Formats: sequence, structure tokens, C-alpha cells
Amino acid sequence: MEKLPDRLRSGAILVGDGAWGTQLMARGLEPGDSPEAVNLSNPSALVEIATLYLDAGADLVTTNTFGASPLNLARYGLAEKTEEINRAAVRTLKPAVAGRAYISGSVGPTGSILAPYGDTPKATVLAAFRRQIGALLDGGADVICIETMTDLAEALLAVEAARSLSGEVPVIATMTFDATPRGYFTIMGSSVEQACDALVEAGADVVGSNCGNGVERMVEIAREFTNHAAVPIAIQSNAGLPEHRDGALVWPESPEIMAAKVPELIDLGVKIIGGCCGTGPEHIRAIRAAVDAHR
Repeated sequence: MEKLPDRLRSGAILVGDGAWGTQLMARGLEPGDSPEAVNLSNPSALVEIATLYLDAGADLVTTNTFGASPLNLARYGLAEKTEEINRAAVRTLKPAVAGRAYISGSVGPTGSILAPYGDTPKATVLAAFRRQIGALLDGGADVICIETMTDLAEALLAVEAARSLSGEVPVIATMTFDATPRGYFTIMGSSVEQACDALVEAGADVVGSNCGNGVERMVEIAREFTNHAAVPIAIQSNAGLPEHRDGALVWPESPEIMAAKVPELIDLGVKIIGGCCGTGPEHIRAIRAAVDAHR
């Protein structure tokens, strides 16, 4: 396949996949269990989910490694399996994807709070990211996707880890922002502009936002990124914010609602559009259709 940055520079609009957690729960993942342990215990579930998103039209398929840093895995007694879990996540998807999409190695927060606000040294977090990302690259990931970051300092350590291991692998870095009276900021107080500038300077090839907001607010966040980013932008919205209805958790934004905002995102210059919490293959299929129709 053409390298991701080259494809984006050529004007392509790519479609990401959707949520993995709900798909894993539908296949037996119990609350409180490690989602990443499924990579070893039930790899066929990964193939099923990836195939659903591929058939829906996804150009990028995410690995089930969001929480697969050794710092996160230690909470389940799995830190020593960091490399095995991350490599398996990529290698299991390789035959299923077979050149139909990019395999995007997911790297989420470590779950630790960096000093001085917390007690985890930066060197510890950097080393954790290096172990995880090294294993993803060893497995053959096409892209490293650093996502759902709320602490810019932690996101920058993840980008640093990726760049220390490879100067060529494409790196996507997306932050989660909250709406405030002064605009959109991470919970640690970083603005869109601050995050954008720092991530690009650190070596990210694509920047943007995922999680925390429905598509309406994500359009506003995308507009802010457009004002500052000199690199392609990725947006992966939640299907709205979850609501409790009749004792169940419901995500209110339908595939049609999310797809209706695709033309606006494209017109703003967004190059990768996908889904996050609450989205499934039906959302990705609708986004795919909207991207193709706009083109």
C-alpha cells in the first residue's frame, strides 16, 4: 500500500474504524477483565471485529492495544506479557487485513499520573511506551496511533518513544478535549493550539481529536485544528455522550447523525474520519458512504 503520509498528501480522505470495547464485550469480555488479554486468549474475536470494520469500509483498522503498556497491564498481572500481547494484536490482524487497510497500532494513556502532579517519573512512562511501541512495530504495524490523551506531556512522551524507535513510521496523535467557557481544553489545561503545535514539533505526522465529544462538538474542535495545523487532521467522534435509558447505557448519535457532519469535516480539511466510543460497523459504513458521496 502507498505510505499513509503520501496518500494523505495526495488528497485522499480516509475512514477509520469504530469502537472495539463494545465489540469485545459482545464476544465475552467481562467487566473488570483486561481487554488486551483477549489478544492471547481469543484471537479469533480480533479477526471478527476487524473484518466487520473492513467490510464497512474502514481504511485503518485499530489494534486491540489501547491499554497494552506495561504500566496498564501490571494492573492485571500481565506486564511481563507486554511484548507478546502487542505483537499478537498486530500479527493476528495481518492475514485478515491483507493490504485492504492500514493496521494502526493503538497506544492509549498509561493510567499513571506524571510528576509533579503524580508520582510517576517521565522516564518510567517513556520506557513503558518504548516497550509497547517497539512490540507493535516488531509485529508489523503500519501506523502508530497515540490516542485519547488528556495530558499533553504524556502524549509527547509517546511521540518521543515512537520517533526514537522509527523515523519513518507514520505517527497519529489525538487528544481529548472538554468544552469550557474559554474554548476547548484538555483536563490538564492544554488548548487545541498548544497541543497541535507541540505534537507536530515532536514529530507527529497527523494530529487531531478523539473521544469525549459527539460529532457536533468535534466539528468545532476540527475547526480549531484547521486554524493551527500544518499537518493532516484526524477526527474520531463518540456517538454522542452516553445516556442512561431504562437501566441501559445508550449512545444517542445514530450513523445518520454522524454521517451528516462528514461533508463539513471534509470541507474543514479533515483527512481521517472515524468513530470512537459508542460507534460500530454501521456508523463506519455510513461515514464511508458520506465520504464517497462527497468525493
